Amino acid sequence: MQSPATATAQGTRGLPAADPSRPRAAPTVGHPNSQSPGRYDRGFDVTGKNGGVELTDLSGSLLVATPQIEDGVFRRSVVLLLHHDAEGAQGVVLNRPMEARVDAVLPDWQEHATSPSVLFEGGPVGLDSALGLVTVPGDVEPMGVKRLFRGLGLVDLDTPPSIVVPEVAGLRIFAGYAGWSPGQLEDEVGSGSWYVVESEGRDAFDDDPQGLWVRVLRRQRDHLAFVSTFPADPELN
Repeated sequence: MQSPATATAQGTRGLPAADPSRPRAAPTVGHPNSQSPGRYDRGFDVTGKNGGVELTDLSGSLLVATPQIEDGVFRRSVVLLLHHDAEGAQGVVLNRPMEARVDAVLPDWQEHATSPSVLFEGGPVGLDSALGLVTVPGDVEPMGVKRLFRGLGLVDLDTPPSIVVPEVAGLRIFAGYAGWSPGQLEDEVGSGSWYVVESEGRDAFDDDPQGLWVRVLRRQRDHLAFVSTFPADPELN
């Protein structure tokens, strides 16, 4: 699959162009010992499956933070992987709404953003850049949109909304993104930092993003559903 760099917010008003293909050496997920075995998923083969998903190409999958990640932007996060191959991976955190409204940086897009119509912190890389994620009905690729997978695409936020909006459904705008260098994501999955599960179309546009971590785990058919009951404060476990 082509890197999402070709469809990011190029020349977005007030923001530099986003290029998820460039910062391949991204920050790690912020837990103190990324080489320690996973507390809840031990010893699986990272070339096999985790959460029922093949790990050779995770594009379109969700990364769900395990309780091993105890702080930082990735704590109890749900990341949609936009692209993954041997060169690395890029995605956006789906459940980190910010206080800033979309019109603080992109006034023309405010009325079209899916509720809650605020900016979302997509990850620690390129927080001064923006990515617009949209639902694309049908099989046609609208002008200003790059299709990714399963009806989702990235919109060029320099395209006038009047051209894009009639052709798409949900719209969410992210400040920044998450990135992994070659082999880094596989190492983090193998060390127990992430559960890898299938995504559903509504995940990227959920109107209650703060509850997404619990709901994604709860819908799983294995022990991950039990993990959804873990308290946010480990002291209460």
